[in-house]
Amino acid sequence: MPQPPEARPWREAAGWLALLGPLFFISYGWANAVAAERSGVGSIVFAWEHAIPFVPWTILPYWSIDLFYAASLFVCSTRAELRTHVSRLFAVQCISVACFLIWPLRFGFERPQADGLWGALFAALGSFDKPFNQAPSLHISLLVLLWSLYARHLHGLPRRLFDLWFALIGVSVLTTFQHHFIDLPSGALLACLLVWALPFDEPSPLRRGAYRANRAALRLGVGYLAGAVCCAGAAVLTGGAALWLWWPATSLLLVALAYLWLGPRALGKRSDGRHAWPVRLLLAPCLVATWLNSRAWTHRLTPAVEVAPGVLLGRMPSRKDAAALALSGVIDLAPEMHNPLPPMRVRHVPALDLLAPAVTTLADAARLIEAERERGRLLVCCALGFSRSALAVAAWLVSQGHSPAAAIACVRAARPHVVFGDAHVAALGRYAEGVQ
Repeated sequence: MPQPPEARPWREAAGWLALLGPLFFISYGWANAVAAERSGVGSIVFAWEHAIPFVPWTILPYWSIDLFYAASLFVCSTRAELRTHVSRLFAVQCISVACFLIWPLRFGFERPQADGLWGALFAALGSFDKPFNQAPSLHISLLVLLWSLYARHLHGLPRRLFDLWFALIGVSVLTTFQHHFIDLPSGALLACLLVWALPFDEPSPLRRGAYRANRAALRLGVGYLAGAVCCAGAAVLTGGAALWLWWPATSLLLVALAYLWLGPRALGKRSDGRHAWPVRLLLAPCLVATWLNSRAWTHRLTPAVEVAPGVLLGRMPSRKDAAALALSGVIDLAPEMHNPLPPMRVRHVPALDLLAPAVTTLADAARLIEAERERGRLLVCCALGFSRSALAVAAWLVSQGHSPAAAIACVRAARPHVVFGDAHVAALGRYAEGVQ
């Protein structure tokens, strides 16, 4: 029997607000006061920032985030969603305050005088907010966290208006002369990491599960880790525009963690084949690189081929591919790629690239293929459609009575470019033993 919908946790939300509100103002004010007592607190300012105009009326959207913060706790529709949201808010406050205490920065411009209502709002802000507590911008971190929550509950015109207002809040941290530019990407980075670590609908990627790195995974993980270190080193040594290299450094570090320790769920892909937008932003350098690589290898090939009636094998599809293939469902094994398809029946079975999928992964994929193929044309895909997805289709064929050798031959006949190494063949053999 279907379970009745859970009642919205109003009382628990009110209780958390009563705790988080004072925590925010007390800890934020304390960090400001500590920084004010220190001498030689510097600033990080780029020359082009002197051209940013002071726009007094943007103090209104700047202040409005407080209302969205308070209301967000009551937007949560379940206790699980509320507690994840509260965990994010608590974590961002603690980490930001620690950064303000360890490495305080000062806003370096003199703010012009504002009159009227805008002047009154600036005066109210200045009564507790001193020109410290800069990087990471807690305002931007909260903006991303709140945006990721509200976006789950708003659609259509309300969502578009909300996006516009929140974009204005993001701009206002500069036009109210509250922050320098360096504070914005650092604040966004912190928030995106928290969305990655504390997802709403999936287990945290920090829970390792049954993943164990083998020699091939360690070799690949060390390679990604070396790339992350090189990007971070160049950012530190060069400065200036090279500071953007912290972005690919973070992206590569998460991929390295996936291979070395956490497994494929470290890449933050949900069971519907998509990444939450802050996680997509966090991983954007690697997501773009893997998409371009997949197209470079497959641009002269048919996007997918039919291995058995209604079961197709191919690369990660674009929307154009999906329409041309008349797909009704997709089983996606590529955690390193964002699935761009509009809402359809997409099921994600995570398997790291260039590694043989685990037997349990093959079993999950084979079970889903059998369940989903009855609904219409089903695509089984990974980045290229050469290895992980090909082995998943072979596992399904084994579950239908084929021998491992016959299953591999059937897949190769349909898509000659598939690549089955010794580890892949061995994994299929172990799966076949379990089927028997």
